[in-house]
Parts: sequence; structure tokens; C-alpha cells
Amino acid sequence: MDQNSLISVIILGILEGITEFLPVSSTGHMILAGELLGFKGPAETTFKIVVQLGAIMAILVVYAQRFWNVGMGVLKARPDDIAFARNIILAVLPAMVIGVFAYDAIKAMLESPEIVAISLVVGGIAILLIERFAPAARIMSIETLSWRNALLIGLFQCIAMIPGVSRSGATIMGSLLLGVERKTAAEFTFFLAAPTMVAATAYDLYQSWDLLNFEDFLGIGIGFTMAFLTALLVVKSLVTIVGRYGFAPFAWYRIALGSAALAFLYLA
Repeated sequence: MDQNSLISVIILGILEGITEFLPVSSTGHMILAGELLGFKGPAETTFKIVVQLGAIMAILVVYAQRFWNVGMGVLKARPDDIAFARNIILAVLPAMVIGVFAYDAIKAMLESPEIVAISLVVGGIAILLIERFAPAARIMSIETLSWRNALLIGLFQCIAMIPGVSRSGATIMGSLLLGVERKTAAEFTFFLAAPTMVAATAYDLYQSWDLLNFEDFLGIGIGFTMAFLTALLVVKSLVTIVGRYGFAPFAWYRIALGSAALAFLYLA
């Protein structure tokens, strides 16, 4: 691996760790940054999928006690913990099913900075509208979500298969539309991320394994590690930021970045 490639995977890994849990699209940021850095190659799209799992692993560390308590609660048949586990499973199912059938189309879109730029702008406008017109919060915990709402949130998450939409953004905005309280919506997207990205990473590696060489795996490993370490610093602070300022600042950021990217792509 040459120096330029090493610098690129480090930058992209850090960028992933910072943006994964913000409603600004980590994949979109990596695609745009990859375009600027000249990060190309047969492992490019696999890197952009697998490195996200590095950031997701931070969730397993930060919320390890919560996961453990839920697991023990399910074994002891505690109703709240069973409801929590049920809602996570139901919300993951749509992405797993649609992801398998739409795999080739999704990977093709990961190569399009134009789709990312447009999605950033449209998604930013959508966040502003939802922030303004979403119904009053009436669901204050993951455990009190109905199974229908959990499944609907899972369907909202599938919109994020379009690069630039943002997995966390789609999940959170869908939750708000269903009357979920902001902090609860943010935490739900955290917990939902782990099984979703484990499945996406496993499936992509299975499909791409024969195309990857030692240097590709090395780059993925470095990016994965940088994303994990960076995300550790971001996860907890997001819930505080969202509770205090809402999602509008992220919406305006998306609109500004998407507009700048479109100008660069079509005028440069």
C-alpha cells in the first residue's frame, strides 16, 4: 500500500466514524471524499460498506451493558426486554430482504457522487419539514414501540440504500413521523445499526471475497479501526446534541454540502 492510499483510508475511516450516527450520510461523505482523494479500485465499494461496521462496533462497546441486560432479560422472559429485542429484529428484517434483492443496484449507486449530492439536498429539506410538522412525541422508549411501528421504521431505513440519504437520518425521521421522542429515535437507530451493518458487511464480503487481495484487506482493516476509534468519541455526544438542538443544524449542513458538491461536479 503506497502512502497516498494509506492517507486516503485513514481519512475515510475517520470521516466514517464522525458521520455514521449523524443524519448526514456517512456513505455519502465517503463517496464525495473518495472522489476528491482519487480513491478508486475494485475494493472501493466494499471498503465503503465494510468500514461502516467499524463505527457500528463502537455501539457494542458503549452500550455493552444495555445489550447484556436485554439478553439476560430475554432469557428470563422479562416483557420489556422481549419487546426491545422484538422491535430491533422486526426493524432489521426489511433491510435484509430488500438488500439481498437490490444488492447490485445499491453497489452501482455507491459509485455515483451525483446521486449523493442530490440526496443530501433533498434529505436536508425533508428533515426541515419533518422537524416542523412531525406529530407530538407520544412514544418515549424503544420498549413501548408497537411491532407495526418497528416494522415501519425498518422500511424507512431501507430508503437509506440510496447513497446520501443517511441510514441514521432515515431511521430517525421515520421514527419522528410515527411519534417517537427525539432521544429515543436516536438511540433506536444506534441499536438498529449493529445487526443491520453486520448483515450488510457479511453479505458484501461473501459476494466480493474473490475480488479482494491482501492490500485491499489491509486498507479495509485500517479504515475499520479508524472508524471504530473515532465513533467511540461521537456516539454519546449525539444524543445530547439532538436533545438540545434538534436536527435542523444537520439539515442545513446537508443542503449546503450537497449544493457545493453539485456545483463542483457540474461546474469544475
